[in-house]
Amino acid sequence: MTEMIGPEQAGNIWEPVIGRYYSDNRPLMELLITHSTLVARKATAIALSHPELEADALFTYQAAMLHDIGIFKTDAAPIHCFGPHPYICHGYLGADILRNEGLPRHALVAERHTGTGLTLEQIIGRNMPIPHREMVPVSIEEQLVCFADKFFSKTRPTQEKTVEQAIASLEKFGQEGVAKFRVWCDRFL
Repeated sequence: MTEMIGPEQAGNIWEPVIGRYYSDNRPLMELLITHSTLVARKATAIALSHPELEADALFTYQAAMLHDIGIFKTDAAPIHCFGPHPYICHGYLGADILRNEGLPRHALVAERHTGTGLTLEQIIGRNMPIPHREMVPVSIEEQLVCFADKFFSKTRPTQEKTVEQAIASLEKFGQEGVAKFRVWCDRFL
């Protein structure tokens, strides 16, 4: 299978889930869908162009569409988020939503996509306001969504970053994430 996967082929499970949580905030819903679609297309294109990865391309697309489901619970006014939590919390908050929706595998993607993943050591050492557990991408699908997400910001949702720009946005969080991203570049691009 080398053709692109879209909503029809991926079984559009995300639309009702997004609708349940975003119907009262149309600008945020549109931003979420735009961002998630671009991440889904990039992650799935990588999966399809690298059969040796043995990634589940359909699941990758679905998970990418839901990876940021928790952003509405955060406080990020420039992107229409007016919740009570710091933005860094959106991954685990989204994972909680997806578990409650009966999507535990999708929940892991949401929880583990922040930065290049967050280690327990980083969470404790930086005093992050998130649960104390490992939140690093493990499965190939988790890695693909995490990687593809680094190329798209929500402040410029339709503009894909270059590798250099993605690295620059990761550098402010330390060299560990940059090193992991470079490994992914070698493997996925």
